[in-house]
Amino acid sequence: MIVVGDTRLSVYVADTIAERGRGLAGAESLPDGTDGMLFEFSGSSTVTFSMEDTLIPLDIWWFNSSGSLIGWTLMDLCVSEPCATYRSPGIVGWALETPAGEFEFDVGDQLSAGDSG
Repeated sequence: MIVVGDTRLSVYVADTIAERGRGLAGAESLPDGTDGMLFEFSGSSTVTFSMEDTLIPLDIWWFNSSGSLIGWTLMDLCVSEPCATYRSPGIVGWALETPAGEFEFDVGDQLSAGDSG
C-alpha cells in the first residue's frame, strides 16, 4: 500500500532486476484491488521503460529520490517494432505504472508508504 498526495493505492512492488525487467508485460489487466506497479530504484540515474509485450496502455509517474512527483508520461501500446521507449524526466527513485487515465496526480505530490488500515 502506498499513498500519492491524498490517494491511497494498492500496488505490486518491483524491487529486483528481474521484476523491473518484466513489469506488467503480458498482463491483460490488473487483478481486482490492485492499482498499479511501483518500481523501486537505487542509485542516481535516469531510467527508460518500453511497452514491449504490454497489453494495456499505462501512465507512468516519475518520483525523485525524495518521493516527490517530477512528471508523468502516457505510454501507448506498442503496435509495431521497434517499440517506443520512455525516459524519465530526471533522476528517479521510483516509477509508478497505473492504467492509463485512471489517476490524476500533480507535480510535487509526495509518494509515501501507506498503512494497511
